[in-house]
Amino acid sequence: MRTANEGEPARASPPASPVDSGIQPMGSEHVEMRKGPAPAQETPGRTPGQPGVGSRGSNACCFCWCCCCSCSCLTVRNQEDQRPTRASHELRTDFPICEESSTPTLEEVSAWAQSFDTLMLTPAGRNAFREFLRTEFSEENMLFWMACEELKKEANKSIIEEKAKIIYEDYISILSPKEVSLDSRVREGINRNMGQPSQHIFDDAQLQIYTLMHRDSYPRFMNSAIYKDLLQSLSEKSAEA
Repeated sequence: MRTANEGEPARASPPASPVDSGIQPMGSEHVEMRKGPAPAQETPGRTPGQPGVGSRGSNACCFCWCCCCSCSCLTVRNQEDQRPTRASHELRTDFPICEESSTPTLEEVSAWAQSFDTLMLTPAGRNAFREFLRTEFSEENMLFWMACEELKKEANKSIIEEKAKIIYEDYISILSPKEVSLDSRVREGINRNMGQPSQHIFDDAQLQIYTLMHRDSYPRFMNSAIYKDLLQSLSEKSAEA
């Protein structure tokens, strides 16, 4: 009897079949259920430790537990989140490629050679000069000058503050790729007044850039193909007429 009783545990262990014992299927189901939702429970815990990828996974709109960047839902959402920022920046800082102007006459183009002031007084003159500056990768000088001219026309305080901030970020900040060249005295004066900017906050800087274009770029423009070709084409049209 003792031998039979002692052997019973040995015989009780073989029932690995789910038919013979209801305990084993319950155990397997428990294991499977723990395996199933495990990624959902562990993913939020791993998210803070995964820069970039984790941040996208936390905003997933589908059951993509791998947090991969190939999810089309995440791609569309990221594009929509970034689009307004880029659009507002481009619209608020970029000027048209050309100002609206009539075709200059031969007399007007010839007068551009008399003085830089004459050139800058007319939209056609600024357009031609700006085209030349673009070839020298210094168009930001003209863009800054034009932005300052627009600022001077404003009377609303809130608009003045907004435009002054935009001009500063685009042309004065050392972090901007379109930063213009200013001396430390002018730059410090702007920094002091940015707390309460007026429409004339950039006057000294505008004058400095105007002088730079006059002395540096204007002589080269007068000898450039852009100016000479324009002058020649107008001369030919005048002769034909």
